Amino acid sequence: MENKLRIALIQTDMAWENPQANRTMLENKFKDLDHEVDLIVLPEMFNTGFTMNPASNYETMQGETMGWLKQMAQQHNSAICGSLIIKEAEAYYNRFVFVQSDATVIHYDKRHTFTLAGEDKAYTAGTQKVVLQYKGWKICPMICYDLRFPVWSRNSEQFDLLIYVANWPNKRLLAWDTLLCARAIENMAYTIGVNRMGVDGEKLAYSGHSAIYDALGHTVVYSEKQEVLITTLDRDEMIQHREKFRFLQDRDQFTVM
Repeated sequence: MENKLRIALIQTDMAWENPQANRTMLENKFKDLDHEVDLIVLPEMFNTGFTMNPASNYETMQGETMGWLKQMAQQHNSAICGSLIIKEAEAYYNRFVFVQSDATVIHYDKRHTFTLAGEDKAYTAGTQKVVLQYKGWKICPMICYDLRFPVWSRNSEQFDLLIYVANWPNKRLLAWDTLLCARAIENMAYTIGVNRMGVDGEKLAYSGHSAIYDALGHTVVYSEKQEVLITTLDRDEMIQHREKFRFLQDRDQFTVM
């Protein structure tokens, strides 16, 4: 069913700066998937937590975690996505990777580094928006703080699905909930947000609120507990909403530099 996409959202706690422990934990969660899925979505920096110590925690695109992702994607016949710390040409990136079962990898580097935590000093910001093709769907990957900047997420490419992976703490969850829904409504696209649980190494607490909203802002799934959320998205239904309401056709025309 090309116009349907079965999604698993992994809302979980993570071991601080411990990639091996996190890979093992996630691998166990993958084993518990009771349905075949097309796409598994992990949180931001799923193998370390949101650390500002990239020099001690970076990997490369040929590193252990990338090899593990390719193995897991092939084993489960599913694409897997999330972000991790990648070093490339002496720079560190908070990089969203989208790994397919045939080992194809597409990546996006976080554009808006989180100045409040000093991410702008520890990491190099990306410059390119990415829209990828997967199973007939156009998907736009984003990372955490990108959520606050609607111009960057603007649906100029007619994408079908917008994905935000995050470590978004409890103290700002009102913004997370509100903006995720807003991005879905204004872009008339399914919008996914996957956040973590638990307390990280900086003593910040997280309560998830991972969710999927449809093109009209209706909640498809939502959770405040540690669990795997599985649902099926219907592209035909989204297109029907777009054709009926035609909001995207009335948007202002401008170029994002």
